[in-house]
Amino acid sequence: MNRKKNLVACAMVILTIPLLQAQTKVNNTQNAKVARPKLVVGIIVDQMRWDYLYRFYHVYDPNGGFKRLLNQGFSCDNTLVPYLPTVTAVGHTCVYTGSVPALTGIAGNNWFDNNTLKTVYCTDDAGVTTVGSNTRVAGEMSPRNLWVTTITDELRLATNFKSKTIGISIKDRGAILPAGHAANAAFWYDYQTGNFISSTYYMKQLPGWLTNFNNKKWVDSYYEKNWAPLLPKATYEALCDVDENTYEGKPFGKDEKGFPYDLSKFKSKDYSKIASTPYANDLLENLAETTLANEQMGKGNNTDFLAVSFSSTDYIGHAFGPNSWEVLDVYARLDKTLGKLLDYLDKTIGKNQYTVFLTADHAGAQIPEFLAKHNIPGGRADDHDLMKELNQHLITPFHQPNLINAIWEFDVYLNHGLIDSLQLNQMAIEKSITQYLQKDNRVLTVVNKAKAATVSLPASIREMIVNGYTPKRSGDLQIIMKSGVMDAGKTGMSHGVSYTYDTHIPLLWYGWGIQKGHTNKTTYMTDISATLAALLKIQMPSGCIGKSITEVYQ
Repeated sequence: MNRKKNLVACAMVILTIPLLQAQTKVNNTQNAKVARPKLVVGIIVDQMRWDYLYRFYHVYDPNGGFKRLLNQGFSCDNTLVPYLPTVTAVGHTCVYTGSVPALTGIAGNNWFDNNTLKTVYCTDDAGVTTVGSNTRVAGEMSPRNLWVTTITDELRLATNFKSKTIGISIKDRGAILPAGHAANAAFWYDYQTGNFISSTYYMKQLPGWLTNFNNKKWVDSYYEKNWAPLLPKATYEALCDVDENTYEGKPFGKDEKGFPYDLSKFKSKDYSKIASTPYANDLLENLAETTLANEQMGKGNNTDFLAVSFSSTDYIGHAFGPNSWEVLDVYARLDKTLGKLLDYLDKTIGKNQYTVFLTADHAGAQIPEFLAKHNIPGGRADDHDLMKELNQHLITPFHQPNLINAIWEFDVYLNHGLIDSLQLNQMAIEKSITQYLQKDNRVLTVVNKAKAATVSLPASIREMIVNGYTPKRSGDLQIIMKSGVMDAGKTGMSHGVSYTYDTHIPLLWYGWGIQKGHTNKTTYMTDISATLAALLKIQMPSGCIGKSITEVYQ
């Protein structure tokens, strides 16, 4: 009898073991986590040319940001922008979507909507209101004009919205578009009040910590520092043009012609001027640390994502140009600011517990008059002036003064309503415009955007036009200017075209999951979100056309 009981007991044990093993396997599976960093910090440096990494290399601090990213991380040294126009909103969108205007709908900083017949700003949203100030227009912003998802959206989806994603920038578009549709928050600068604000798209009121941050009036304390050169005079003389030039902008007033700049006069009076100083970068880094601490980012069970866009490099670049003392100075200072941010991340998140990437939304051209001093071709062509000139030209053959609705970034929008109502021949109008512009020595060629895939241009240029074309928000003709010709006023510089000075950008990777090294193979801005998706093991954004840069993390 005892033997029979023992046999039954043994049988029960034998039957129970697989059940226990199965349950253990289920529990282990449930407890297992996909390997991801605690935090991702995406850094966009507005208007940063790739060559600044090396032209200013010996100026950068060994413990600063750039050398740390270059020497301890991975650099993609031949990263290009694959669309037109190469401007801020499109660049921020492409970095975070891996896509181009043809799919994202973000056709520029501004565009003429061919359905509503109105000019639209990229993040305009009349359905929301400002949170954090009484400046009405500054806060009527959201990502609703964006048609596809971002890598930040996909991270939220992958973690059932447990990951926290926040975008911050001086520029509204620099915070909103990277943060994506499902962001926990986006904060940007109100030039009227000196405060960081948001919109009711994200929240009903600012978090208390941001209100406290704003109440400290950081901008006034930065103004008190004024702006003098950080480096020895000989360094600027070795690397730059002369300090004072008539072709440079005067963002601080006509009498402020060069270093040092008196900023104290703007204290409590004009909060917009901070954007054209290096201190706007310090202000944003201060906000980044404050955001990370108060939102406890990188402290939870899921990967969080902070998107940071430094804007003052763009303001300073536009005013003074790539070979100015001011541009060298802002990058020398930004290097220290980035080093400070990395030190903070090491201390609070932990070394190798976070991933950072740094890139730019576009690069930038040399000032035409600076080029002329050295016998290099260039020039200026203003969109508004071109529109007036072309409309005037079209009066004679077609007897109508307003056949062009708008020109943005050399993108010509025809007045289809007027053309159709008068039964005019659109092909004849396009031919007349093209023939007229071909007589302009600044113009290389004119392309019908809908037929760009078959025009006689290098394949890369054709592809940029095709990638930038979306019928609802794009023009009919793309004016391709000669090298060095930019859409700019009488001083300073701009960007937006297909030449490498506007399209060659830095791309640096650092931290968790990143290999040390570099590649000279051609990579594209569209590859950034694809690489992040592979690194984080999440879905690529819905419109992503990029490829993962496998060398970065293998």
